[in-house]
Amino acid sequence: MRAAAAGAVACRARFSRLVRENGPAVVNIGVAREASPDPLRGRVPGQDNVDETSLGSGFILSGDGYILTNAHVVAHGSQVSVKLTDRREFKARLIGLDAVADVALLKIDATGLPTVRIGDAASVEVGSWALAIGSPYGFANSVSAGIVSAKGRVLPGAEYMPFLQTDVPVNPGNSGGPLFNLKGEVIGINSRIYSRSGGYQGLSFAIPIDVAMRIKDQLLSQGAVTRARIGVTVQEVSQALADSFRLPWPAGALVSYVQPGGAASRAGLKPGDVILQVGARDVVQSADALICIADLAPGVAVPLRIWRDRAALELEVRPERFDAPRVAPAAASGHAPLGMMVRPLWAQERQVLRIDGGLLVQRVNAAASRAGMHAGDVILALNGQPVDSIEALADEVSAANGAVALLVQRGNARLFIAIETRQPPGPGQEE
Repeated sequence: MRAAAAGAVACRARFSRLVRENGPAVVNIGVAREASPDPLRGRVPGQDNVDETSLGSGFILSGDGYILTNAHVVAHGSQVSVKLTDRREFKARLIGLDAVADVALLKIDATGLPTVRIGDAASVEVGSWALAIGSPYGFANSVSAGIVSAKGRVLPGAEYMPFLQTDVPVNPGNSGGPLFNLKGEVIGINSRIYSRSGGYQGLSFAIPIDVAMRIKDQLLSQGAVTRARIGVTVQEVSQALADSFRLPWPAGALVSYVQPGGAASRAGLKPGDVILQVGARDVVQSADALICIADLAPGVAVPLRIWRDRAALELEVRPERFDAPRVAPAAASGHAPLGMMVRPLWAQERQVLRIDGGLLVQRVNAAASRAGMHAGDVILALNGQPVDSIEALADEVSAANGAVALLVQRGNARLFIAIETRQPPGPGQEE
């Protein structure tokens, strides 16, 4: 009993020291977004749109003001502000964001700032202690602790990210904040929770810091992230499938679809092949293949070790550049009036949906949601004009004045949804 009590006291002391040393490097992020008028209430003549403000967290990487956070915290923001623990506030500049990984890099004009220390997510052990500092519901510099529950966890809609799973209490507002080990090193960025209530329910997910730092380096050097793809759809290998393919064990990524004319097709990959290795990296679960391929350099040949006809063989593939989903560009005002993150449909998706084109809605803000848009909708046309690219959508929005009518496919049904764009100034107002 005494040993256990002494251990608990020592652990609390380490927590206190960790927070004391690292808390000043954790920031509160406020994001102003222009809200469209409520379509159910209509618009009062001469009434300005009201800004919505959301909160998140972030942490300082360098003394001259580079800050890491989640992309979803700052996406669609018209203005981003950063508040330090000493109560100073700064306007932040967005250096770049990557929607696929949900990572964003900000910069504030300051010097001599406190910074965090970066750890090694790969060396994190399941069952080890972890601690989060952030701003849940706006309560700045709040601390919570738990353990690392699993590594390499892949979630629906985030197939390119091997999350750290923890039971650290994380709530809205913690997004973008750091996850620490007991050495006081950042091992992840708190990004998601699994919840049916909207609040913490024991399942929290963090972006491994080594992944985030690689993305940060690309955002800093080129403002965007380069990834690769080979044009396949893969699925898990169950024990039954492994038995049917005479695989020694249920591992790898089973190829269920090969894009005609894509890199995988040119390399000779076929549906029914099982990808075992990408380069020198083993593929244990299906998401491993996507993650490994995404990290490759486009155009550079790499060996693929696969299982086919009860035997292993090797192919060589030259991956293509993967164009990540982007936030829909703004109209001339510099805002994103439709408030949605979209991407073009992939070839397989067009085939399954039996449509020639369109834009898949990946995320909607509050205004778009109130108008009736859902993540997973496919935008087919705007005001009667087909939209097959983000640029086409932006052009149609820029040319519109007032509400626009979107033709949307939802499942097997099609419907029209009206969304208000930014209105011109009324009498007596200035633009």
